[in-house]
Amino acid sequence: MKIIRSAFVALLAAAAMHAHAGRSCDAPKPSAPQMIMQGMNLAEKTWRALEAEHTKSGAKVVVLARAGQDLSKYGLRYSHLGFAYKAQDGRWLVAHKLNTCGTAEASLYRQGLGEFFLDDLFRFEATWVVPTKEVQDKLHAALLNEARTKAMHIKPYSMVSYVWGTKYQQSNQWAIETLAAAMEPSIRTRDQAQAWLQFKNYQPTVLNIKPLTRLGGRITQANVEFDDHPAKKRFSDRIESVTVDSVFEWMPRAGLGAAPVALKL
Repeated sequence: MKIIRSAFVALLAAAAMHAHAGRSCDAPKPSAPQMIMQGMNLAEKTWRALEAEHTKSGAKVVVLARAGQDLSKYGLRYSHLGFAYKAQDGRWLVAHKLNTCGTAEASLYRQGLGEFFLDDLFRFEATWVVPTKEVQDKLHAALLNEARTKAMHIKPYSMVSYVWGTKYQQSNQWAIETLAAAMEPSIRTRDQAQAWLQFKNYQPTVLNIKPLTRLGGRITQANVEFDDHPAKKRFSDRIESVTVDSVFEWMPRAGLGAAPVALKL
C-alpha cells in the first residue's frame, strides 16, 4: 500500500510542475507546502473513490467539480467542472476548459487529477455525478475522440457568458454543450446543442449582478463580458449563466445521472 501511495504522490508532484493553465500570467506566488499536500490528498482520495466506483459499477466517466472560488454570495458552492474519464491506458484524466491567463480566450485541456486539484482551491472538496450507463457510453466515446471533444469549443471567453448565446463560452457551458453533442450525433453546432439542453429542460442559474458590479468587472477584467445577454434581462440585473450547481441539480432531474457525491478533506 505504501508503494502505491508513493507512486501516486510522485505522479501528482510531477503534474504540479506543468504550466498552471487558467491562472494569471503574472509570476505565480509560491504555494504553501500544506496547500500542495492538501491538493494531492484530495486528488488521491478522489482517485481511490473513482477506482472503487469503476470496480463496483464499471463507471468510466463522471462529471467532476471543484471549488476554486468563493461564490457563496451567489448561493453557489462549486465553481468549475470537467469530465473525469478512464483513458485507454487506465488513468483517470480530466477534460475541461480553462480561461487563459485571465484573458478573453480559453483552451481545452486534458489533465491528471493531481493537476486538476492543484489550482489554488478555495475549499478542498470534490463532488461528482455518475451519469447513467447510456450517457457514459456516449460521452466516453466522444472524450476519446479529439475532434468530437473540440467540436463545441470556441476561444472567446466570458466567465458569465449567456447560457443561450454563442458569442462567448465559459467552461461549464462547454461541458454541457459537449454532453449534448455526445448524446445526439446529429448535433453539429452550439445552437443545436443548446436546443437539446432546452428540450431536456436545463435551467441556468440566474445571478443578480448590479450595474456597478457589471461595469467594474467589464473594465477591470478581460474575461468578463455582459454584452451577449439580452438587454431586457441584463438591465433588470438578471444574468443567466451555466453553473456547476445548476448542472448537478439538472442531471438527476433529467434522468441523466445519479445524485451528486461529495468528498471533503
